[in-house]
Amino acid sequence: MAERETLEVDVLFVGAGPAGLGGAIRLAQLAKAAGQTLNITLIEKARELGAHSCSGAVMDPRSLRELIPDFEAQGAPIESPVEEDFVWFLTETDCSILPFTPPSLHQHGNLIVTLGQLVRWLGKQAETLGVNVFPGFPAVDALVENGRVTGVRTGDKGIDRKGERKGTFEPGVDIRAKVTVVGEGPRGSLTRILVEKFKLDAGRSPQVYATGVKEIWELPPGTTHKGRVIHTMGWPLESDTFGGGFIYAMSRDRIDIGFVVGLDYRNPFTDPHHELQRFKTHPKVRAILEHGKMVEYGAKTIPEGGWEAVPRLHMPGALLAGDSAGLLDGQRLKGVHLALKSGMLAAETAFESLGKDDFSEKALAAYSARVEASFIRKELWRSRNFKKGFKLGFYAGVAGAAAGEFTNGWSPFDGLVKIGEGHTRMRKLEADAMPEKLAFDDKLTFSKLSDIYASGTVHEEDQPCHLHVLEPDLCASRCTKEFGNPCQHFCPAAVYEWLKPDGAGPGKLKINASNCVHCKTCDIMDPYGIIRWVPPEGGGGPAYQNL
Repeated sequence: MAERETLEVDVLFVGAGPAGLGGAIRLAQLAKAAGQTLNITLIEKARELGAHSCSGAVMDPRSLRELIPDFEAQGAPIESPVEEDFVWFLTETDCSILPFTPPSLHQHGNLIVTLGQLVRWLGKQAETLGVNVFPGFPAVDALVENGRVTGVRTGDKGIDRKGERKGTFEPGVDIRAKVTVVGEGPRGSLTRILVEKFKLDAGRSPQVYATGVKEIWELPPGTTHKGRVIHTMGWPLESDTFGGGFIYAMSRDRIDIGFVVGLDYRNPFTDPHHELQRFKTHPKVRAILEHGKMVEYGAKTIPEGGWEAVPRLHMPGALLAGDSAGLLDGQRLKGVHLALKSGMLAAETAFESLGKDDFSEKALAAYSARVEASFIRKELWRSRNFKKGFKLGFYAGVAGAAAGEFTNGWSPFDGLVKIGEGHTRMRKLEADAMPEKLAFDDKLTFSKLSDIYASGTVHEEDQPCHLHVLEPDLCASRCTKEFGNPCQHFCPAAVYEWLKPDGAGPGKLKINASNCVHCKTCDIMDPYGIIRWVPPEGGGGPAYQNL
């Protein structure tokens, strides 16, 4: 039997996103300034840094400026400063440009970035400072001893689809750390384990999410407007569905175009990928993409519950940061700067705890206090009620958001609207009919399979399915009749396929796990809450380059 290796480190960062890398860099900076040598280790499930990173992204640079003041001079990959920004209200054929931009959507001073490229650059900065960076190692479980997190266990490799060991079997590694900082992104499987074990969400509102899908387009030379940012509302969404589109002008005549759908929609046939394809057929949007070529696709979920849904951020031996902690401002459409800052505050707390040799809950509570005293809390407090009005429809949501803009976040719906888990709002089939689908032309509009090809997604085929349906009998016995098996619609990667039999019977579910882009939409939006996403074999998944 292969022996499991144990690695001892001082501080472990789980996830090479802005939170993990920002924290690792900050901790290395503190150690260097103090003349200390620390074993700082960062693990990432993707085969290379940035391969699973996907965001809009128009970044508020304040946290990066604090972490690396001369980041421009050091070659940080910035697509463009924002030079102009617009908000469009769309109907099916028309477009009205708002005469003013709401304060929360003012983008001047912000930077258009490719998150994957920024993450790769941050990884090089971390390695230069002596951080040990290990891609291809997903954390699959927490090590907990005497009520304290003492590290993580990484996933085994070389297990076949039946759960048997192959000749290439390699056991996962137990990485033992004095402090573990979890920044694995939204709806992380390790975060779920820790939240449940330490009851970190007690007394908090449920987290609510959206799914964002996006494409990168190459356009003819000279046809883009450098630094232009467009956000849209209205069509093609129904009035009771939260979301909208975005179009960002990148460098080298590329366009970043995407669509976001709140995962608290009512219609069980709602399909975020299909909404993006419909969005591109609008005359105003089609004109932008004319003569262009789609070159990349991706999807991710976005935590939008705001301050009231942020769990307790500390526990004995571990801290939550970034999207894992729900630190995202849904009203400003910003999360990268909050993730970076939270990672930096986690690093300062870890450094302080190492100096005292105290990793208890009381000692690590200093992290929560730091977050409370920082601009993170101030910003999220202003947007705390943003989603409440949208529970009552588009126009109520706009009214509530407008009130919050000028009252430090007050909303007429505060106390009147209770936020619940998004999947509980889905209507049953009687109220809806299957919408007519677009005929994809593979020029402007693309099927899910065509877009998946553009994501570079690859998994080891002979491995256990990483998408666990806890009660599979429900799919045929109830879900077919009640909701029409919405997994086949809400998944932006064609993972879930409902096979219809030739004869009688409801059919059966086929899971195409190798298509998965790790967005976690299924884990969030299944109407019965019975799908669990767990990490596949390390290194598998999308291979994003410019998302």
